[in-house]
Amino acid sequence: MVLPKAEKEWGKRASAFLKAEMKKADVTYAELVKRLKKHGLKDETEAGITMKLKRGSFTAIFFLACVAALELEQVVLEEI
Repeated sequence: MVLPKAEKEWGKRASAFLKAEMKKADVTYAELVKRLKKHGLKDETEAGITMKLKRGSFTAIFFLACVAALELEQVVLEEI
């Protein structure tokens, strides 16, 4: 397993992973906002999520909430 060497690379890869999972699940940014509210992230907006994923800069809490909102049962690090 090859791990990214820098925080920035981790961010890019995590962002790409979330975008791919959203596409697989046919979940839009607007739908993700609704789902995140159910998981306690009530202040997220469509524009905010778009920018976080574009920058690849977000907290682990945001990442885990997205994983829960997308109803992923597991995350394999090798896929990120």
